[in-house]
Amino acid sequence: MLEPVLQDFKYGLRVLLRTPGFSVAAIAIIALGIGANAAIFSVVNAVIVRRLPLADANRVVRLWHVPPPHLFPGRKTFSVSPANYLDWSEQAHAFDRMAAYAGNRLTLTGSGEPAAVLAGVVSTEFFQVLGIQPSAGRSFVTDDGQSGHDHVVILGEALWRSRFGADPALIGRSLRLNGESYSVIGVVPTMFRLPERAELWIPLVWANRERAVRGIHNYGVIARLRANASVRQAQTEMNTISGRLAEQYPQDNAGWGAVVIPLHDDIVGDVRPALLVLFGAVALVLLIACANLTNLLLAKTLARGKEVAVRSALGASTSRVVQQILCETILLAVTGGIAGLAIAKLGITAIVDFAGPRLPRANEITLDGSVALFAIVISALSGVIAGIAPAWRLTRANVANALKQGLGRGGSETGAQRTRNALVVSEVALALILLIGAGLLIRSLSLLRHVDPGIDPRNITTMAITIPSTKYPDPAHQAQFFQTVLARIRALPGVEAASGIDSLPFSEGSTEPIAIEGRPATKMSEQPEVAVRAILPEYARTVRMRIVAGREFTDADTVERPAVVLVSESMARRFWPNENPLGKRLTRTFLPGIVREVVGVVADVKLLGLDLAEPVATLYVPSQQRPVPFQSIVVRTVTPPEGIGASLIRAIHDVDAEQPILNVRTMEEVIGESLSQHRFSMLLLVGFAGLALLLATIGIFLGLAYTVRQRVREIGIRIALGAPLSGVLRMVLIEGLRPIAIGIAIGVASAIGLGRVLATMIYGVTARDVTTFVSVAILVAIVGVLASLLPAYRATRVDPMTALRCE
Repeated sequence: MLEPVLQDFKYGLRVLLRTPGFSVAAIAIIALGIGANAAIFSVVNAVIVRRLPLADANRVVRLWHVPPPHLFPGRKTFSVSPANYLDWSEQAHAFDRMAAYAGNRLTLTGSGEPAAVLAGVVSTEFFQVLGIQPSAGRSFVTDDGQSGHDHVVILGEALWRSRFGADPALIGRSLRLNGESYSVIGVVPTMFRLPERAELWIPLVWANRERAVRGIHNYGVIARLRANASVRQAQTEMNTISGRLAEQYPQDNAGWGAVVIPLHDDIVGDVRPALLVLFGAVALVLLIACANLTNLLLAKTLARGKEVAVRSALGASTSRVVQQILCETILLAVTGGIAGLAIAKLGITAIVDFAGPRLPRANEITLDGSVALFAIVISALSGVIAGIAPAWRLTRANVANALKQGLGRGGSETGAQRTRNALVVSEVALALILLIGAGLLIRSLSLLRHVDPGIDPRNITTMAITIPSTKYPDPAHQAQFFQTVLARIRALPGVEAASGIDSLPFSEGSTEPIAIEGRPATKMSEQPEVAVRAILPEYARTVRMRIVAGREFTDADTVERPAVVLVSESMARRFWPNENPLGKRLTRTFLPGIVREVVGVVADVKLLGLDLAEPVATLYVPSQQRPVPFQSIVVRTVTPPEGIGASLIRAIHDVDAEQPILNVRTMEEVIGESLSQHRFSMLLLVGFAGLALLLATIGIFLGLAYTVRQRVREIGIRIALGAPLSGVLRMVLIEGLRPIAIGIAIGVASAIGLGRVLATMIYGVTARDVTTFVSVAILVAIVGVLASLLPAYRATRVDPMTALRCE
């Protein structure tokens, strides 16, 4: 049964080798489409499709609080408090185990240069919940979570190899974290890390006072479902527990719920829509490539009409003719697919390099067997799709008429022309849809870049510092360290101002409830929440955050002086509308007993991202009055900051030579990273749209060029009878532009219908933005005219005598 198929493939290979120019062009076209699809499929496969590399991964879930909607409008999940976690783990029966975790920066010393490492601070059941077994040593046990027995550490395999040379003798030895000795008890594979980018893990130990905290939410929670429990059953049970806790502890828990989300869905939830949109975009690119390949094959195959007629006259069945054509097109497409894998490899590398740190499971994105299989399968399908139209046209041909044609000549049937025009229409329409999507994202990113962030990011360098509590054990020492560092930095040549903030703008930070003096007392669960940022003196001057009223913090605002705060304009409008906020007093609920006076009002800053339309009510507190061991230092220079990083690091090391310094970058880079998701989607969609436009241009050119070649005799007769060259040019151009115009109309209508797909990915423009639609339509029309000009010009160069003798 396979012998005829093998014969057809061998014959098809000989045919393709006899026409290398055609074969290379066709392979290149399909390789571009397959390469783009394979690259995006590798991302979708690793991030969305592939299960987490955990034992029984479908049973691992993440638990979140659901905050009261009136306190956190639009926010669906919130971190968990220690006391609520302990009650959940005790009362929930749908789970085998439950574990809490948090992240912390620790200073690793004693082996090479000091390094700041991200540590997972986890309850002892953590690795059992995930189903991760150590590759060396042991995991945590219950005793490791007891005070006095908790100075043990499990290393990630990447850190174990990079820092310690994968030394197996390290198990049982000690290393120093934040100046304290920790015994290494195990090494775990780093194929999956929680918290994200954690390099090592230490036990979570709560004192009795911390175990009773319900109002402060700082922890993540994971759990493993029982074998016979479903997510829905677990959710029902957590709803019951949440209601019970709200009745028992209304001060903290009224209005707070819980949600159970499969861990895989929770990790990829934010990026899933963008990846699916991009996957749909490359599918359109592949369809355009298939249309192009069909156009090429239609021209080549119909020219073989006499050959097929001879085969039919000698007894070849219709199915055998179709099989022969499809074998040739599949061979061509699969070869293009193999070439496309090389393009996919380059695309995967570029995607991971650009978006890796912000793309979940980026370390798992690779060109593996499943991606190769996907490429080969869609290549074969593309070959079938591209071969159907030529095969169908040949089987409808009249054998007697075909045998009368000149050797090697095929007909220029009206039906074939209609097919070619339909292919051009589809290519133009698909390309226009992608171009409109790309145009909307370009306009959106452009508008975001022109949004006023509330600060002046030019000439600002930032760096993160976390000082170890063992070396700086009390607030006074912590405050003195940052004061000394800032004094050293401010003395450097070219430094205009320097300060610090606990969480940089355009990133996550603390949110706390507050109580306004003079307002009725309410329980914590009903108190308004505001963003809280701790800043050092001269922060507003350093980042040029406008002072609307009052003053900013100075070195005099120390712990011995009255407690003061700054508020943003939106916070002032929210709590003191039509009043002067200066002199108003409030209390941070988490720090009761300290009444704070508003001494200044500052302009709103795009605290959580440039794409948030509503300003965030923000409370700024002086770090000196409640020092924290971590700060992002911000330094403004009189000239562009390139090259000053080394001087800043030396100034800090002059104060503490062992202090690690992280994330040295400019404020403009910070803003750029906050837009990375928008830029990632835009660049990929623009690339795919550009590729689609290129393929559509090729399709327009090939279709019209073939039409002109088939009408050489007709054009020659027209010219011989006195038709002006301008008339011939106009005739060919109109014939070429008619399917382009139809494609533009269909593409615009389709883009309007599909606009809602991009609604969540754009900012400041509507999905039916007239400027974008008109601009893209004009662009496609211009490209269509340019692609049609060369074939039309060639039509005017036809020699009538040569054309009349061609038959």
